[in-house]
Amino acid sequence: MSRFVQDLSKAMSQDGASQFQEVIRQELELSVKKELEKILTTAPSHEFEHTKKDLDGFRKLFHRFLQEKGPSVDWGKIQRPPEDSIQPYEKIKARGLPDNISSVLNKLVVVKLNGGLGTSMGCKGPKSLIGVRNENTFLDLTVQQIEHLNKTYNTDVPLVLMNSFNTDEDTKKILQKYNHCRVKIYTFNQSRYPRINKESLLPVAKDVSYSGENTEAWYPPGHGDIYASFYNSGLLDTFIGEGKEYIFVSNIDNLGATVDLYILNHLMNPPNGKRCEFVMEVTNKTRADVKGGTLTQYEGKLRLVEIAQVPKAHVDEFKSVSKFKIFNTNNLWISLAAVKRLQEQNAIDMEIIVNPKTLDGGLNVIQLETAVGAAIKSFENSLGINVPRSRFLPVKTTSDLLLVMSNLYSLNAGSLTMSEKREFPTVPLVKLGSSFTKVQDYLRRFESIPDMLELDHLTVSGDVTFGKNVSLKGTVIIIANHGDRIDIPPGAVLENKIVSGNLRILDH
Repeated sequence: MSRFVQDLSKAMSQDGASQFQEVIRQELELSVKKELEKILTTAPSHEFEHTKKDLDGFRKLFHRFLQEKGPSVDWGKIQRPPEDSIQPYEKIKARGLPDNISSVLNKLVVVKLNGGLGTSMGCKGPKSLIGVRNENTFLDLTVQQIEHLNKTYNTDVPLVLMNSFNTDEDTKKILQKYNHCRVKIYTFNQSRYPRINKESLLPVAKDVSYSGENTEAWYPPGHGDIYASFYNSGLLDTFIGEGKEYIFVSNIDNLGATVDLYILNHLMNPPNGKRCEFVMEVTNKTRADVKGGTLTQYEGKLRLVEIAQVPKAHVDEFKSVSKFKIFNTNNLWISLAAVKRLQEQNAIDMEIIVNPKTLDGGLNVIQLETAVGAAIKSFENSLGINVPRSRFLPVKTTSDLLLVMSNLYSLNAGSLTMSEKREFPTVPLVKLGSSFTKVQDYLRRFESIPDMLELDHLTVSGDVTFGKNVSLKGTVIIIANHGDRIDIPPGAVLENKIVSGNLRILDH
């Protein structure tokens, strides 16, 4: 714990010592301000304004970080949301669609969060450029979906990518290939904030560069940064000027996050005549989702509560599927006019997520982040919609990748839908071991993707490869112990089987 933090906490525990606490806090803020001013002097003239906005944004966040104490929610005030504040998707769909759905679509802008790298899957560059199905990348599928909409309804729905300094250059290079598609594509960048030393709480960076020894000194501050960055980019005003009214925001690696006409119609033509400024798609928790953020009622407003905000004594209660049945998919529909109003009033309130990291050299740092869904409490007339699980199909690991590459799904105009040949709608549980973590290793271990239409559960561990046309059914567990290797032969049908030991098939 840093000296400043120790001093602060000591001061907090002494009655009447709040003045001392305030002095320490002001000292620290002044030190950080000086450091940021030094960094700003190193910015080239063409980057000066942009860098200044970033550092000002960081200063505001840092100021709030110093003000906040302990978990940001009072557990006693958390209530289940009222019945009508989370609507079932079926009810929204039952209203049908109006004849003028094209004019409704023309009020929409699709925004994809594209700041992440593919490092967790062993890939260099933006995650959105990883091939997920028939050589198509996440970005290809997104463009195909929106182009299909624009062609079908003769509309002009644009695609906006929120890049980070990590993904911007590579993404822009690839965008040329979509020049002839019927989708206008725009990009803007997330802010770039300095990481701070965990001990001194001062920025690690000494200048604005982010190459060489400064590579690890900067970070993109979470997707809650979308409001300020979108506003600062000028795109928000551009779209309002063009008559656009809502953005649909989602993670680019969620292949279930397609434009839903029924939800859009509910936003544009609300049954009670009162428009929602913010809609969050939620879906029912399974045992795999116990850590997901949940919607609650808090001080009369809908509020997103993440596991990091929960006091330790209540974590098990938070994870309980019986009390909190739903979680946030991060598919969000937000009013452009409301974002502009709240941004100009500096009234978007998002809890700070303190993310500790250790740099390559061993230095402990923290980065301050915010999450886009946490702003729900700042908007008027917010709503949750409980959507089918099919709208939440994130690809975070090669286990997820195996599912979306398999015959469990069919691909049509960039959208993946569960195959009609699968008899039950649940997705199998797939756990591939560490030999499959990197995409290139995973691809090498499957000669072709197995038939998984009747699979419930697959666990694979150790040095395992799959031949062509393998079929997996029921529960299949394949474990090669250290030093062993298992080759599943071509054409094998494994139904409710455990395979362990050593199985080598050699050509002769």
